[in-house]
Amino acid sequence: MTTFYLLDVPENTSVAKVAAEDPAVTVGQVGPYFEIHAESTIVIDRRATGCRHAVWYSCVAGVARDSRITQHDKNALRVEPA
Repeated sequence: MTTFYLLDVPENTSVAKVAAEDPAVTVGQVGPYFEIHAESTIVIDRRATGCRHAVWYSCVAGVARDSRITQHDKNALRVEPA
């Protein structure tokens, strides 16, 4: 399983929205965070989110113990099962 968290602030809403467009991904809430979860790899294209680079690089608040970020560059965020 793959899970990561984004702080639920207006700047990060588009990231959660793009993640939710993938039918294999579930976006929920845990306290003040979006919880983004899938059974396998999650990939979010930065351009699809419309985020500027500063927001993009600061959007991830945490990663679940069983997940790891394998790509976080100007093109995409990829979180995979550990």
